[in-house]
Amino acid sequence: MSAIRLRHRLAITGFLLLCFGSLLACHSYHIDATIENRTGASISLMEVDYPSASFGADALAANGVFHYSFQTRGNGQLSVQYTVDGHQVQAKGPILYEKQQGRIEIALLPGGKVDFHLLLQPQH
Repeated sequence: MSAIRLRHRLAITGFLLLCFGSLLACHSYHIDATIENRTGASISLMEVDYPSASFGADALAANGVFHYSFQTRGNGQLSVQYTVDGHQVQAKGPILYEKQQGRIEIALLPGGKVDFHLLLQPQH
């Protein structure tokens, strides 16, 4: 193999290793959230707050399901608020930490109760 071909092959191999290493270093941590309305009634103005941001929906029908994917920036408490039958419900959830990933299931229950089920890594 000529010296030029060898240098060319080494340059391509180095470039590919650099690209592969960059992909590994830029891991994106996501949490997939599922909110289920089990209150027995339609809800409105649902908002979920998490470290550094929030998401929500204007309305969620009885037995409706809402999905959202997010990333945490920093550490902080998860909370949810919504209106059902003219009453505002607010519930505090668990603490979330930066670089966690996995799933969160939030069940909105009758009587203003909220159940948080976390399947996150790493656990703190």
